[in-house]
Amino acid sequence: MSFETYDLDLSGLECPLPILKTKKKLNEILSGDIINIVCTDPGSQRDFEAFSRQTGHQLLESKHENNFFQFKLKKK
Repeated sequence: MSFETYDLDLSGLECPLPILKTKKKLNEILSGDIINIVCTDPGSQRDFEAFSRQTGHQLLESKHENNFFQFKLKKK
């Protein structure tokens, strides 16, 4: 079985919109699929770590470069 990868550019959105838009996308994809997320909200790093812990979706990557926060999330 092959999994899909999706890109979600949430630049310019403030909390709670990055999490809400990610939840919406997670509802549209299959278990095992991956979402690459880019955002500019400084609180997003903390938010995505908490979201991953609370929902069980796996945070595969979290990095901050050049005012952008990048996350790789795998749907449970």
